[in-house]
Amino acid sequence: MLPNTGKLAGCTLFITGASRGIGKAIALKAAKDGANIVIAAKTAEPHPTLPGTIYTAAEEVEAAGGKALPCIVNVREEQQIISAVERAVKTFGGIDILVNNASAISLTGTLETATKKMNLMMDVNVRGTYLTSKACLPYLRKSKNPHILNLSPPMNLNPMWFKNHCAYTISKYGMSMCVLGMAEEFRGEVAVNALWPKTAIYTAAMDMLGGAGIEKQCRKTDILADAAYCILTKPKTFTGNFIIDEALLREEGVKDFDVYAIAPGHPLMPDFFLDVETDTTATKQERYGADQKQKTLSGSQQEGTDGAKVKTESAAAKPPSGPVAETFRVIQGAVTEEYVRSTQGVFQFELSGDGGGTWYIDLKTTGGSAGFGKPPVTADVVMSMSSTDFVKMFAGKLKPTLAFMSGKLRIKGNMALAIKLEKMLSQLNAKL
Repeated sequence: MLPNTGKLAGCTLFITGASRGIGKAIALKAAKDGANIVIAAKTAEPHPTLPGTIYTAAEEVEAAGGKALPCIVNVREEQQIISAVERAVKTFGGIDILVNNASAISLTGTLETATKKMNLMMDVNVRGTYLTSKACLPYLRKSKNPHILNLSPPMNLNPMWFKNHCAYTISKYGMSMCVLGMAEEFRGEVAVNALWPKTAIYTAAMDMLGGAGIEKQCRKTDILADAAYCILTKPKTFTGNFIIDEALLREEGVKDFDVYAIAPGHPLMPDFFLDVETDTTATKQERYGADQKQKTLSGSQQEGTDGAKVKTESAAAKPPSGPVAETFRVIQGAVTEEYVRSTQGVFQFELSGDGGGTWYIDLKTTGGSAGFGKPPVTADVVMSMSSTDFVKMFAGKLKPTLAFMSGKLRIKGNMALAIKLEKMLSQLNAKL
């Protein structure tokens, strides 16, 4: 791990969403230097399922060697932001660093995203980042080495990162656009950068998205804390960069990345928005899709999730043969009343490629069933992917969560049921 250098001693950091997870990890790393930490988050009372409050986080900060100021801040409320900034300045004499960490997520398609969810993501991710930056900037400009750090990705314009969760992607890229604009607007005065993980990071949010066992595919929040520390101790001339945690730490001389893994040696899940190996430490967003090519397919063809051209005509009445059919034969034989009782969901699969078409697993109707064609009752979840990836998924060679995050699997409908299917898969793998 990256050692502390003491460079943040006496500095004041205003961190949104710092009561738990990544925000708290960044706070504790800075606290070891003796920094002042403004814990700007919503949770004042213990949450029924999520750990920590602004007050428990403050205790941890002070135990680590820092000074803490817990402030109740919902970044959707501008006056709460302004009041917290004023308290920070009054308590510590100024603000040196702002970390825009607070974020909301809903991995749903356009038609499945409720307006209130869309508003939440736009309000927290984009508007909250913008308003908190605006409130802190007058004080940051007075600091000797001021920084704004947004937890947001490089803007990858590959359509696969939009098609499954358009609203979420827009909201996170909105945070990244704040980096682009403010880095240039305040160049020479305030450094503005973005930090994003190469792999999934284990937080309470990841538990909700990935279900049981997902943590083995994740790294600890410590890797982002170390990367953030490295950025925030650089001079303010280091600005306008989109930094990937692992690439930066390798440049800093870190060689052992197993120390960051929840389960050392276990394969790691790549994070959203990174579909190619990132070789450079800091990416400058200088080209906006200049190399993007619009592909138009004629007639009744379209691109499948595996990039293959797939005919969109309805499937023939006769079920195809091959690995997909064999997989569903095994699934049919494995369906039990216990699966039906514990799942209570109907899954429809739209598969492209050899042996594709419409298939289903009914774990709601008494007795359950699986096979070719549309389900006997309306599906709760519709999953679209290639036949090849489907077979891999049911054979345990491709995790559904990884397939979804990498764009190989598209899900419409009840996300909670989709997570239940992953648990069932782990029990079926031995039979497939």
